[in-house]
Order: sequence, then C-alpha cells, then structure tokens
Amino acid sequence: MIVKYGGNAMKNLELRRAVAREIAELRGAVPVVVVHGGGPVIERELQARQIPSEFRQGLRVTSPQAMDVVEMALCQLNKQLSQEIGQAVGLMGRDSHLLTADLLDPELGRVGRMTSVNAELIRTLLGAGLTPVIGSVAVGPDGEALNVNADTAAGAVAGALGQGIMFLTDVDGVYRDYPDPASRAATLSRAEVQEGIADGWIAGGMIPKVQAALDALDRGAPYATIASGMHSGVLAQAAAGQAGTRITP
Repeated sequence: MIVKYGGNAMKNLELRRAVAREIAELRGAVPVVVVHGGGPVIERELQARQIPSEFRQGLRVTSPQAMDVVEMALCQLNKQLSQEIGQAVGLMGRDSHLLTADLLDPELGRVGRMTSVNAELIRTLLGAGLTPVIGSVAVGPDGEALNVNADTAAGAVAGALGQGIMFLTDVDGVYRDYPDPASRAATLSRAEVQEGIADGWIAGGMIPKVQAALDALDRGAPYATIASGMHSGVLAQAAAGQAGTRITP
C-alpha cells in the first residue's frame, strides 16, 4: 500500500509518532511505501529566513532560493519519519532518479510535473524488508531539484507500482452533507466524484484531494482512499473499509 502522509497531519509530534507506529504495524500485513509532503515545516523554515511565500492555484511559487530551503526541510523531515517508522529508508527524488519531473510553469519557478518513478528501486527496498519513505522533491531535466506536489508524487508512485493508495490528511473523508458525520461516503466511483464536484457537495479544499485520487487512478492505482491522519487507529480502519472514503475507477 502507498501511504501519502500530508504535512498538516504531521503538526503534532506525538500524533506523528503514533501514525509512524501504525505504519510499522500495517507493514506486518502488507508492504508499505510512504510518500510525504511537509508544508508547515517548509513554511516555518522560509519564515525563519525571511523568504516570502506565495501560492498560485494551490502550488507554492518556488524560487531557486526557496527550493534550497524546501529540499533541506523535507530532507530533515524525511529522516525523522524514517527513524520513527523503523526499518525504513528515507529517499528524495535525486536518489537514483527516484522521482523525475519537468518544469510545470516558468512563472511558478522550480515547480515540477511528475514524469517518471524508479519503481525498480522501490521494489528492491521492499524485497529487502525495508519501508521506502519518499520526500516530494524530484529531479529535473537539468539535474537540479524540483518541488512537486506530494499528492501528485504519491499518485505517480501508486500508479508505477500498480497498488492502492491512502491519502492521510486532516479530514475524515468525503461527505455528501458536510459536516454531518453520517453523510461520509464509504465508497465513491469516479463518476460519483465528478458528479459531486458538479453538484457542489464536493467543494473547497476537498476538490484537490479527490482530484489527486482520480489522478492516482489515471496512473494505474486500483483505488485511492482519503482518510484522516489526525487520530490514531485510522490506517487499520481505512484498510478494512471502516474509515475514510475509498474512490474506485
């Protein structure tokens, strides 16, 4: 299973360590690959260096100076997560061209569009009983780092491996009548997601989340689950279909 661990779900250190333990436990039942972002950590480091933050269409405008900070912050978080999970190897896109990307838009600076995943490297690590923990920095055509959206990177990994993906975020799933907990959809098809966006019951910050799920399906993932990483026990529950929303082709 591919687990995408969102930056907002990592803010609480104790919770982050609890989720890391759950990932280690899940590994006993199924091989796990972790792909992570780190928005809050990146923001903190940029502010400390008085580097301005700007977002366009949900993507961070990344100057060469900001890219250095993004890579540094994600590398540090990557190693911390790897240590907390245990029996894990922290990797970034530059490692053996694990993640490659092209420039998305010159106006966004060093922001990339995923082009390939070194699936063989991931399979080799899994075969050795190790959990790959992948930070969302890719290598560009010029050999330099590119900032890639972590949801998109995780979807690309899931597609390259042909495996299901779980997006751990700060919401419990997709609601037909938010915030009524009884309206959480346990499963949705691609068509139902598209209808939900058109009808307006999938709106706001949920739209990029379901679009990331649909992108993972487009790349070859058999399913994508959106679930909350803000409380313990969610991984096992979501894997059993008892939490979150599973989106299928």
